[in-house]
Amino acid sequence: QLVESGGGLVQPGGSLRLSCAASDSTFSNFAMGWFRQVPGEGREFVASISASGITIFYEDSVKGRFTISRDNDENTVSLQMNGLKPEDTAVYYCAQYESAYYADQHRYGRESVDTWGQGTQVTVSS
Repeated sequence: QLVESGGGLVQPGGSLRLSCAASDSTFSNFAMGWFRQVPGEGREFVASISASGITIFYEDSVKGRFTISRDNDENTVSLQMNGLKPEDTAVYYCAQYESAYYADQHRYGRESVDTWGQGTQVTVSS
């Protein structure tokens, strides 16, 4: 089970930190990721981190603004979001992948996700 927290309302240019806690003791064996979804659209990839924490990928629009990290001792994965824009408004989902690592960024899509969190709303508005 994955439980997200940290969403909310923030002004443009502001920051939020999302966290995801996993109850599964095998957390450190799997890559983790964050996706987001707006009404009427598909769930899109935001960021991923391999089981070791070494391999990280970002969607182009969030590079330089978002940072994904994980703590395998605490079974948590986080997404630090800085410089938020109105177009970042979405429901953000934590995801656990089926494998520890993929060399190709395109393998970190929805089709490789094994478990989803329930989602947390992020709204960027003045």
